[in-house]
Parts: sequence; C-alpha cells; structure tokens
Amino acid sequence: MAGTLALIRPDWPAPACVRAAATTRAGGVSAGRYASLNLGDHVGDAAAAVRENRLRLRRALDLAAEPLWLRQVHGATVVETSGVGAAADAMIADGTGEVCAVLTADCLPVIFCDEGGTHVAAAHAGWRGLAAGVLEATVGRLTDRGIAAGRLLAWIGPAIGAAAYEVGPEVRAAFLAADAAAATGFTANARGRWQLDLPLLARRRLAAAGVTRVYGGDLCTYADPRRFFSHRRDGACGRQATLVWLGSG
Repeated sequence: MAGTLALIRPDWPAPACVRAAATTRAGGVSAGRYASLNLGDHVGDAAAAVRENRLRLRRALDLAAEPLWLRQVHGATVVETSGVGAAADAMIADGTGEVCAVLTADCLPVIFCDEGGTHVAAAHAGWRGLAAGVLEATVGRLTDRGIAAGRLLAWIGPAIGAAAYEVGPEVRAAFLAADAAAATGFTANARGRWQLDLPLLARRRLAAAGVTRVYGGDLCTYADPRRFFSHRRDGACGRQATLVWLGSG
C-alpha cells in the first residue's frame, strides 16, 4: 500500500474555495496493522512513521501548515481553530489555510461548509458523539456566526455501514430517548441485537437541525480492508483522516 496517496475527493457542490479530502490506507510508511498511511498518533504506531505519514499528507494536499488535529473523546464539544489539541470532537474555521481534520476508523467523519464559502467545519461522530449531539452542536456554532442552517452543506465520509455495525439494546435506547423515530436507524438481527445505520441517523439529526443538503455516506470502512482501517474489523489499527479547509480561490 505504500506509494502514492489515494485520496477521496467529496462529491458535493461546495464553493470553489472550499477544499476537502478523505484519506485511505495507501501511500504511507507504517507497517503491520497500521499499514500504511496511519495518521493517528495515539494508536500505538511508531511516532516517526506517523510524522512521515502526516508530512506526506501535507505535501499531497499542498498544505501550508499542519492540519488542526483534535484530541477526540467521543463527545459533543466544538472548538475554534485556537483549540488545536483540545479534547473535542468538532472544529470550525473561517481563515484561509486553517485545516479542520478528524481521524476515524469506523466512526462517522462529517464535514461542513456554507454556500458562500466563508466557514468550514469537521466533526467526529461515533454513536456516542452522534447521540450526544455533536452534529447539532457544530451546526449551532455555525449559526451563531450568522449562517443559516439552510445555507450549510454537509458530506459524510467513510464509516462503518449498517450491515457490519451490530450494537446492543443500550445503544438503541440512547437514541430513542431523544427521538422515538430514530428506531428507523436500527434493524433487529438474528442474535437479538441491532444493526445500526449511522449515516441514516446522522442525516436525520442534520435535517432536524435544518441541514438538508447532505452528501456521501456510502463508503463502508468495514467492508473494504484494502482501502480503509476498521476498528470493528481489525481491533488495534490505524486511522484515516477527513479534512476540510478554505483555499485562496
């Protein structure tokens, strides 16, 4: 998998100044279970390999500065770009070249921009963060900036699909406690447990927050071991990144 980075470019009608990408496993120097473009510095991989992988990412995307990595904690805290390194699961930016980034290996990465190309945001939404309202909190921070929710676009990056994501009744109960109609995101299986459709529930929550232009959500990390890391599939593994930033034009 070493060699050229294989990047995914979001298929969404964002303004020309909005730049975004999602990484795959290909193009890095990490070995073994982290092969090869692991971008997570908290998963047990060699620090030197992670540094080289992040440098390769910057070069491939022609970034002037390091992406603003968060210390993700499966919550609903949203920070500004000054919060780099903070314990948070979403970030918003309005400055050129300030790269919002989230790391995932099954959780939902969701990026945002407004139709005027003035703000971007990235959110990390596993089931806990999604249930806690991280997407609504991100939308709220953007609307606090004077951007109507109806002017926002969102793209859902690679994440575990419903066919592979089995959860227990406590996860279903956490969602139904806030929204009884969230039951549409759960399908009972033969083991008496539930298959959870994270992208469906994310779309539902975004729509309730006023964001109706939502794209992506069709790339399953679990089902594609050649391209993606998956914690549910492999246990200890690397992390891919989903990034969004404002370019100069």
